[in-house]
Amino acid sequence: MRAVAEWVLGNGITVLGQQISWAELVGQLCALAVVFLAQRRTLATWPVQVSATVLLFAVYASAHLGGLAIRQVVILLISIYGWWAWNRRSDPVYGVAVRKARGVERLALIALLLVGTAAFALLLTALDASWAPWPDAWIFIGTLVAFWAQGRGLVEFWLVWLAVDAVGVPLQIASGLYFSAAIYVIFAALVIHGWWSWNRTAKIQRTRESAAT
Repeated sequence: MRAVAEWVLGNGITVLGQQISWAELVGQLCALAVVFLAQRRTLATWPVQVSATVLLFAVYASAHLGGLAIRQVVILLISIYGWWAWNRRSDPVYGVAVRKARGVERLALIALLLVGTAAFALLLTALDASWAPWPDAWIFIGTLVAFWAQGRGLVEFWLVWLAVDAVGVPLQIASGLYFSAAIYVIFAALVIHGWWSWNRTAKIQRTRESAAT
């Protein structure tokens, strides 16, 4: 297993003079595919996400980005929850039920982002687990909040992803992970489209529910 990990991290392709490991390439492409699948609210979103987490854990651990590496482990657990939650909300005609967050839920999302980031940044600093603890913590906590909200079918999870991207792109560049940074830029554009798509779907489903009652 160790030999396989060393091979996927030590080999890959070169693009514009930059070495991209197979682990980073396949992992980020899987993460990008997750956005397409999430837009379409298909259950395949979650097993593809699991594949991405395994590969990206190895990438971030080797780059000494402790928060991003640990994030992959937690994402794996949340992906299992999301898979289960979407199975419960799946409809053969309308797909997974989505909705806008209530006022209290939006406040909870913001509170989790701010408090969680501060707490985790202090932890990373104390453990010397990251050279960029605050942006690392923001991305870590933001990802968890986004996936949790995605599992619950909340439209606002796309906006949380945008906030993560705003910090993720410069952090990836500073870490020398240029391919990942480029993926994050593409990811941001897809997230904007995903927010629009889910927002429209939420309105349609709400209208149908109102008509049914």
